[in-house]
Amino acid sequence: MSTASSPSSDISYRRIVAIAIPVIFANLAIPMQSVIDTAIVGNMPEAAKLAGMGLAIQLFSLALVSFNFLQYASSGLSAQALGKQQDTHAIDPAPLLSILQRALVLALAIGVLLLALKPWIIDIGLQLLSANTASGAAAKTYLDVRFWSVTAELMNYAFLGWFAGQSKTRYMLYQQSFIALINVLATLFFVYVMDMGLAGVALGTVLAFWLGIGLALWLSQRHLGVHWRTLLTPNAIYFTREKMLRLFSLNKDIFIRTLILTVSFAWITRLSAQSGDLVLAANAILLQVLSISAFALDGVAVSAETLSGQAYGRRNWRQFYQVVARTGLVSYVLAAALSLLWWLLMPYYLDAMTDITEVLALAKQYQYYAVLLPLVGVGAYWLDGIFFGLTAGRLIRYAAIILAVLFFPLSFWLYQQFSVAGIWLSVWALLLLRLLILAVFLWVKRRTDGAASETVTV
Repeated sequence: MSTASSPSSDISYRRIVAIAIPVIFANLAIPMQSVIDTAIVGNMPEAAKLAGMGLAIQLFSLALVSFNFLQYASSGLSAQALGKQQDTHAIDPAPLLSILQRALVLALAIGVLLLALKPWIIDIGLQLLSANTASGAAAKTYLDVRFWSVTAELMNYAFLGWFAGQSKTRYMLYQQSFIALINVLATLFFVYVMDMGLAGVALGTVLAFWLGIGLALWLSQRHLGVHWRTLLTPNAIYFTREKMLRLFSLNKDIFIRTLILTVSFAWITRLSAQSGDLVLAANAILLQVLSISAFALDGVAVSAETLSGQAYGRRNWRQFYQVVARTGLVSYVLAAALSLLWWLLMPYYLDAMTDITEVLALAKQYQYYAVLLPLVGVGAYWLDGIFFGLTAGRLIRYAAIILAVLFFPLSFWLYQQFSVAGIWLSVWALLLLRLLILAVFLWVKRRTDGAASETVTV
């Protein structure tokens, strides 16, 4: 038995921030790796390498991030499992461990499949993204190496979600910081000492994620207080047909949602590629702002997911809507601060990211679209967290399908009318439509679950 304390029913701002801060720092380690990688490539002589890096990252995201349901499902399920044990003096580790084990088994199976399909994914994917000869060759060089981290990255999703659902966000910080540190050091070594170029950038990431899995296993064993044999041996009681079907059902819905979002961003990358390597390179730099901001704002989204999941596990609807109100307020305050910070730092950021004059000039022309991304996107990230906490797979799937129906024709029209500016307006539209659709779903849910009449203190 673990001696971890049961989750508190307190939904104070202090608790929301206490959960969010380690996640913010942990999450920032992820895009900072990409920023450093992009900066290294951005200071190589040819714009085609930077454009190829942008294509490669987008294609890898399309292949990998579509499966980040492993994180969201693990988080929601572990939060609810913990919430159900609130009245016990000691937490039973077995149900929590089984959630992690099921997610890791699924991650391993998906990783092996993606590796087997690697040649076709790379060739067909680069064709669909409209890669030209030079940038396509650079992207292929990177992806041929990077794909060897795919299984480790999928397993990392499972660990991060599992830690988050139990409010063990400091473990997320340890995990991501370790991976980021190894990645940066290894990449610098492979690029500047071994002179491996783009392949060295990818190899640093591969090494970092596999070492990170070792750390995650050690943190999990320490958290649960179980023997290594118990940690690595699935318990047949928790691998029943019913439980596996529940996992696959939830993962199916989140997979559809994530695939639609990833394809939407791939569409945006395709529009950039059709506009030429300069536009593709400049947008690759500016879209790092979205990545960094999203990972920072995800800290509060994880608070929302964890606390709403625990409240749902207790079937405490008044507390659930208090989570919604308070995490929403914290999210928008953080987003405003991030947009202000980007406004102040953008000139220095762009100068550090590339020394290619034409790319730098174009990025400066569209920089303010990027500066406002935190405020434009925060609502989508926040409400994502709420619905993941509910493990409301069906609603998540419906919201994504509605998004696709609205977004793609709107984006095509914006691009036809406004060219490069239309690409950035498409990014804004994608984020704002997600907010609008999820807000409507939440409003309907509140009217139907009987909690609307209760007073919620903000």
